[in-house]
Amino acid sequence: MSTPFLGRLSTISTHLSSNPHLATGKMSSSAGPAPWREPFSHHLTHLRPPIFTLATLHPVPSHTSITVLPRARTCVFRGFWGTLPPNERNPAVLNPPLFRSDLLTFTTDARMSKTSDILDTAGPDSQTVSGGPSGGGGPVEAVFWVDETKTQWRVRGKAWVLGPGIDGEGEGERKVREVVGERMRRVKEWEGDDDWSWEREVEGHFGNLSPVMRGSFKGPEPGAEVDYHQGKRLGERVDDLRDEEARGNFRRDVMEGKGF
Repeated sequence: MSTPFLGRLSTISTHLSSNPHLATGKMSSSAGPAPWREPFSHHLTHLRPPIFTLATLHPVPSHTSITVLPRARTCVFRGFWGTLPPNERNPAVLNPPLFRSDLLTFTTDARMSKTSDILDTAGPDSQTVSGGPSGGGGPVEAVFWVDETKTQWRVRGKAWVLGPGIDGEGEGERKVREVVGERMRRVKEWEGDDDWSWEREVEGHFGNLSPVMRGSFKGPEPGAEVDYHQGKRLGERVDDLRDEEARGNFRRDVMEGKGF
C-alpha cells in the first residue's frame, strides 16, 4: 500500500548513487544524494523508534524441493552509512565527516540467522565469505510503514555485513569495502583531517548503542534458553567499546538498495 506524495514515491526506482573508489580509499564527490533520500528522511522523523521489517532468504536442506524460505523480523534503522546519527553519550572516537551515502544501516548479532542469511544467499555476481566476520551480498527487502503520512516504503537490494577487522585484507573485508565504497561520496566542503577508517566507523556505530544494548551482544545466544548459571544473563551493561566478546558478536549491516 502506498499513497500519493511527490508524484507517488512508491514508483521511484532509482539505483543508489554509485561512486568510485572507496576500495582504495578514494571517493567521488560529483554525485549528489538520491532523489528519494530527502522525502524518505522526512517521513522517518515520524517513526519513533524508526523500525522496519527486514526480509531475508533462508537456505533450507538440499534434499527438499524448495531451496530457500523467506524470513522476516523487525529491525531498527540506524541511519545512513557514513552519517552516524549524533549521540552525545557515544564514547567512541569518531571519523571526521568526510563522506555520505544513501546506504541504509541496521544492527545484528553474528549468532542470529539474518547474519548467515545475508552471507549465504549471495548470487554468483556477489562474492561472499561464509563463516567470516565480513562479507555478504545476499538479497533483502526492508519495509517501512509511516502511519502519519500513510506511506509504505519498500527498499529492495543486497546487504553486506561489516564485522571485526573490517580494515583487514581478508577476502570478505576487501569485497565489502569495494562494494560499499563505490556507493559513498565525499563531502566537498570538508577541509579537515582525511584520517578516516572503516574500523573506527564500525566502532562508532557500536558506541551509538546504549550500554545495555551493547551488553546484549555478550548475553545468551539469541533464541536459546536463558541459563543464568553459565555466566550469560540479560540486561548486562558493556561500557568498554573494545569488549572482546561483545564486539566479536556485533555486526553492522549495510543495505545497498536497488529500488523502491
